[in-house]
Amino acid sequence: MTVSLEQLSRCSVAVDLGAARTRVYLKRFGVIVDAPSAVAVNTRSGALIAVGAPAERMVGRTPEHIRVVRPVSGGTVVDIDMARRMLRALVGDRIRRAWRRKPMLRAAVCIPHDAEPLVRRAAIETLTGMGARRVELVDSLIAAAVGSGLPVEEPEATMIVMCGAATSHVAVLSLGSIVASETVPVGGEVIDRAVVQHLRNQHELMLPNQAVHPLHLAMSVAPPGQTEAEVYGRDVSTGLFRTVNVDTESVRAAIRPPLTAMVDAIRGVLRQCQPDLVADLADRGIMLVGGSAMLPGLDSMLRQATGMPVHVAEQPAVCAVEGLGAMLEGRVRLLHRDPLSR
Repeated sequence: MTVSLEQLSRCSVAVDLGAARTRVYLKRFGVIVDAPSAVAVNTRSGALIAVGAPAERMVGRTPEHIRVVRPVSGGTVVDIDMARRMLRALVGDRIRRAWRRKPMLRAAVCIPHDAEPLVRRAAIETLTGMGARRVELVDSLIAAAVGSGLPVEEPEATMIVMCGAATSHVAVLSLGSIVASETVPVGGEVIDRAVVQHLRNQHELMLPNQAVHPLHLAMSVAPPGQTEAEVYGRDVSTGLFRTVNVDTESVRAAIRPPLTAMVDAIRGVLRQCQPDLVADLADRGIMLVGGSAMLPGLDSMLRQATGMPVHVAEQPAVCAVEGLGAMLEGRVRLLHRDPLSR
């Protein structure tokens, strides 16, 4: 999956197909699309009803003949046709006309580390169906490391933890390549389910799909003296609307068990590294990227479990597409040095 920067510099579009959000970077324009990876489709006629944020708002509120589809799962395209239709709707007519004027358009796309051949083929077919004549595949971990400002091209170890919606990837990079990595099936969706289950067990409350993220926000911006957050939902026994005050510390305790898998993955990656690389990481620490990196208390928990400094990227959700865009724009030095001349 190694792609030279010369090949990437010929691309004009960078795409990050995530399970939660889809992002498109257009050369010399920046990020032009940042929308939820959701499509609402009429099952009777097959017509698209809504794409992106409007489709996201329909989750749990649709009649029988309208279904909200997520064509991407864990960074992998699981429905090529729906992914193409979603991208066509998101990029708009102006970009599609520009693509038609360039018959040799090249595009770059982020794919998960160690992706299977079928996963790579699905990503390629999704973009070729959009009009791309050549598609370059870039490891999402390397793209995210570049976007977060890590010196991945240097002979120094850098550790990155990419917290996605369905999975999390842990890797140590040096000289532009991945030295050791592990993937764990723990992401934002798993954390959300843990919160929903906790509130159902402790408060007999069923949360709507849209209520978990405001709870995370309330936990992250709560004043030092405030330990409760107000949430609403449906009472399990009566089925009526009810509002309860939830102790934020109990919620943090509820999400701690699924996060232990992430801590185990970090320890496993460190065991695969040479002592010199581990010594670099002791000073540099761990960089958190991805949409779930902003989960309240995640950085402090990892800091306490590993004894290493933990940093959250300035814009963790868009690190991958911004890093890929930096490669397209030529703002990154060569990741692979040329061999010495004889």
